Amino acid sequence: MPTKKNAPRGSESPSIKDPELYEVLLEDGASKQKAARISNASAERGRSAGGRKGGQTGDYEDWTVPQLKARAKEIGLKGYSAKKKSELISALRNS
Repeated sequence: MPTKKNAPRGSESPSIKDPELYEVLLEDGASKQKAARISNASAERGRSAGGRKGGQTGDYEDWTVPQLKARAKEIGLKGYSAKKKSELISALRNS
């Protein structure tokens, strides 16, 4: 889809609710998926509420491999079925 020359990268996607925050997150090194999740959550609940949501799931190290794979599937990661536990944790944290 063509975009305007100086438009933020997220502006061409109707699924990005806060293109300004999406762009900042991409510049900080977040993946496109992660930037979209965070920017959409902040647009829905407000930016100050976004940071308060974290920390409710516990450490991934405490999860079983089937739980980690279910979470990977839930957020749309690809290739998770052949990964070891440490690889799943890394993929979830960096997605």
